[in-house]
Amino acid sequence: MRYSLDHLKDKTVGIAGCGGLGSNCAVSLARVGIGKLIIADFDVVSESNLNRQYFFYDQIGELKTKALKFNLSRINPAVEVEAHNIKLTSDKIVQLFCYCDVIVEAFDLSIMKQMIIETVLSEMPDKYIVAGVGLAGWGNNNSISTKKFDKLYICGDFTTEVSESQQPLAPRVGIVANMQANQVLEILMSN
Repeated sequence: MRYSLDHLKDKTVGIAGCGGLGSNCAVSLARVGIGKLIIADFDVVSESNLNRQYFFYDQIGELKTKALKFNLSRINPAVEVEAHNIKLTSDKIVQLFCYCDVIVEAFDLSIMKQMIIETVLSEMPDKYIVAGVGLAGWGNNNSISTKKFDKLYICGDFTTEVSESQQPLAPRVGIVANMQANQVLEILMSN
């Protein structure tokens, strides 16, 4: 089966959070040639992020949005990256992502995950949202899947949340982030 990714140049994806899920998902989308990414986060790169996030040692202390925008430009300079260094609220989500074709939820905290999902589903019902849950620890690959609830897709194992005993590690975080990117691609190629 032959297909073309050319129409992705006209698509915009919003990514809420630039940590493990967001940075790795953004990299995958840049590699397939998405036209525009709107990224938002308020955090800075720390050494503890480097085990699972798409940043480098010399970027420690930089804003995640600034560092990720730079990294994405090195991967694919044709991708337009609009970076916002802010803590997202319901109002800001609607403002920033209103022109996106798909929105990716990539937050650490469950309360923030709930907030963006509820905001998109209630205030932006025409938008698709792809979320990630249950990605801590290692192993058990077959437990990770994607579930669809109308325009909401959730990737993960739905059980292993991040805690002191279950840390987020690169392999499972990367799997879920790439599942999110793959789901975004499936949505964009189907619409």
